[in-house]
Amino acid sequence: MPARTGVSSFLASGLGVALFSSAVFGLSGSFAKSLLETGWSPGAAVTARLTGAALVLAVPAALALRGRWHQLRDNWLTVVLFGVIGVAACQLLYFNAVARLSVGVALLLEYLAPVMIVLWLWLASRRRPRPLTIGGTLLSLAGLVLVLDLTGAVRIDLVGVLWGVAAAVCLAIYFFITAKENDTLPPIVLASGGLLAGAAVMWLAAATGLLPMAASTADTRLGPWVTPWWVSLGGLVLLATVLAYVSGIVAARALGSKVASFISLTEVLFAVLWAWLLLGELPGPVQLLGGVLIVGGVLLVRLDELRTAAAVPAPLDHANDVEPVP
Repeated sequence: MPARTGVSSFLASGLGVALFSSAVFGLSGSFAKSLLETGWSPGAAVTARLTGAALVLAVPAALALRGRWHQLRDNWLTVVLFGVIGVAACQLLYFNAVARLSVGVALLLEYLAPVMIVLWLWLASRRRPRPLTIGGTLLSLAGLVLVLDLTGAVRIDLVGVLWGVAAAVCLAIYFFITAKENDTLPPIVLASGGLLAGAAVMWLAAATGLLPMAASTADTRLGPWVTPWWVSLGGLVLLATVLAYVSGIVAARALGSKVASFISLTEVLFAVLWAWLLLGELPGPVQLLGGVLIVGGVLLVRLDELRTAAAVPAPLDHANDVEPVP
């Protein structure tokens, strides 16, 4: 009974949901790569991902709003910001960075978002982050560098760096939006509406020629299995998008944007593990050490949050007290 209670408490705290969200988000790289290797363009994969997920969530979202459609009208700005900035823009900016930088450097730049959140809270509250938060920030970023294993010659392009930093800003805004406590919109509705808005932006970019679109019906390879293309696309839509976004919103509302953003760093570790299992890309000792540092940084930030909750909360000490960035 105590063990079962401990597991229930862990899940109820939001940490379990956040880790689950990171795990299924981490699948996106393996599923997407299996499609890209058969001739899919990044734009087509992202557009199919967002469109399919929006359609899957449309019915349950409509059921959740039955008799409460005013909630969607009252929160339309949150839905649009989430979809345009947190979903579509974040991915488009990241792909622009990848076009000029290595994937590792681009991903590292995007995951500067937790540092940006800490700095924003510092400026907004005019209070310096506590030592544990600072230590968790540095430890998590150090672990992220090790997990990405940025070794060898790395080509640095200033424009690419700016694209990566812009993607990080969008990711930070995503955490602020999803953690908003006074938002009465159910998580599944926010996810569905945001994905639909993001898909609309992607289709618009494709229609104007800004986003190349190419798809293929060739079989894909996942681990030792050769599967139809729709298996990888289905995993990308259902697991890495539908479950990932809904659980991510639930976790962010339970933990706040600061803690949720740090736990999201484990997505990189999960992505490495999934790539090992599904693509045969074996992680090295340095990457495993990086994973340990990431988890250590997350625990430090979480401990800081718990210590603060035990004391008298200070203004703007929790990320949920901050309005989304316009």
